[in-house]
Amino acid sequence: MDIHNLTAKEIKKLHVWLRALIQVLYFLFIPSVYTAAFAGVKYIFTQIGAGEKVAMTSFVTVLVVICIYTILFGRFFCGFACAFGTLGDGVHALYVWICKKMKKKPLQIAEAWTEKLCYLKYIVLALISILCFAGVYGKAKGTSPWDVFSMITAGRFPNSKYLAGIVILVLIMVGMCTQERFFCQFLCPMGAVFALMPILPGALFQRNREKCPPKCGLCKKRCPAHLDIDGDTARSGECLCCHACAATCPRKNIHIGTNEGN
Repeated sequence: MDIHNLTAKEIKKLHVWLRALIQVLYFLFIPSVYTAAFAGVKYIFTQIGAGEKVAMTSFVTVLVVICIYTILFGRFFCGFACAFGTLGDGVHALYVWICKKMKKKPLQIAEAWTEKLCYLKYIVLALISILCFAGVYGKAKGTSPWDVFSMITAGRFPNSKYLAGIVILVLIMVGMCTQERFFCQFLCPMGAVFALMPILPGALFQRNREKCPPKCGLCKKRCPAHLDIDGDTARSGECLCCHACAATCPRKNIHIGTNEGN
C-alpha cells in the first residue's frame, strides 16, 4: 500500500487505527513503563536529599532511556506508549461518543486556558521533587493516583488505604472527559520532564506554509495541545508526537524533519 496515493480521509483513518493498535499493545503488555520512569525521578531526588549515591537502578535506566529517546525522536512515548495517556484517550473518546449519541455538546476547556494550565505540571513535578528531596514523600503513601493506576493495571484493586489516590484518579478521569490529553498537558510530572528535554530539530514537525490553504488551521485545531506547527518552536517540548496534525492535513503538508520543498 502506497501511503502517498491515499486520500486525506484514508490517511486520517489509517492513523487512528494504527495508533490505537500501538497504544493497546503497550497498554496490555507493558503498562508499567510510565510508573517505572516516574519511580526513577522520585528515587533520584530521594537519594540526593538523603545525601546518598544515585545508582543506575532499573527505574533510573528506564527513565534515562526514555529521556534519550525523547531528545532524539520527540515525545513518541507520550503519544503512543504511555498507558496513562492511552487511558486518557479512551476516556475522552468514550465521553465524546456518549455526548454524540445523546446529541449534546461535550464540555470542553477553552483554548485560551490550555496554554496557562499546561504550567501546572511543572508545579506538580516541583512539589513531588521537593517532597522526595525532604524525605517525606513516602509518608504520603495512598495518595498517589499513579500507584492506584499501577495496581489496577497489574490486576490488583487497591484497598481503603488508597482511598485518596482513588478519588484523585477519578477526578483526573473526569478531567480527561473535558479535554483531550487532560492529564498529559496539565498534571503529568513525567510530561513536565519530557517537555524540558532539548528535542533535536530533526524530530520536530514541520510544514511548508506556502502550500497551506488560506485560513485553514486544521492542524492546530486537531492538536491536543493546540500548537501551531511552525509558530510554537519555543513550546516544541509540549508536542506529544501523536501525529494527529499530519494525519489531519488535507494536503499532506506536515512531516517530521527538515522542511521539504523550500
